[in-house]
Amino acid sequence: MMPVNALPFEPARADLSLEAAVRLMLGPRVAVSVTDPRAPDAVLWPAEAVAITRATPARKAEFAAGRAAARSAMQALGHPPQAVLSGADRAPIWPDGLTGSISHTGDTCIAAMAEVSALRSIGVDIEEDSPLEADLIPHVCTLAERAWLATQPEADRGPLAKLIFSAKECAYKCQYVVTRTLIDFAALEITPDLDTGQFEATFTCDVAPITAGTRLHGRFALLPGLIVTAMGLSRSPRWTIQGQ
Repeated sequence: MMPVNALPFEPARADLSLEAAVRLMLGPRVAVSVTDPRAPDAVLWPAEAVAITRATPARKAEFAAGRAAARSAMQALGHPPQAVLSGADRAPIWPDGLTGSISHTGDTCIAAMAEVSALRSIGVDIEEDSPLEADLIPHVCTLAERAWLATQPEADRGPLAKLIFSAKECAYKCQYVVTRTLIDFAALEITPDLDTGQFEATFTCDVAPITAGTRLHGRFALLPGLIVTAMGLSRSPRWTIQGQ
């Protein structure tokens, strides 16, 4: 089975900026914006602030930076900036005609956005390049993923487990727009290609309307201090969307 969203491949170079790397991974139809949660100039719009009234200052700063990045990406697409609200599931509610994804670390935030006429959904995830905690690996990684990790140099296993974690977060965001279903780590199995900077995320179970065995295609980049994963779901995936 071919991946449902495979795009022409061009690897992201490690010397690129985060913004340039994600643009390269997602293609010209996607606008990308990067902000710094530590900067004081990210302002939440009143309708957005309702979602985090009880959050810690650090969480509010990250949330504000993410929304600011999203509005900047909107403008890059030629759309007026609009509030990005949060649903009951805490997922962003994108303005009509747009789809996107937001991710952040403590000092970096990124938003990627496209028109829904171009892409059905986007998934982006950024993580610090530190190893995944050893006690989390059995929770995050399937048996097959752990078997693959065991074949890698011992010093690389923790960072590569973090790559698998990031790829699952990225694929989760991308599929959620279609399925509106919360899935756990075991529902996706990641196959990284370390030589090309690509990965496949294979569904291990049915998540309607997606069936077990469906593979989503993503890309990753290892940048200074960051692990970055990204994927975009085309408008015509090779499964049937129920009710359409």
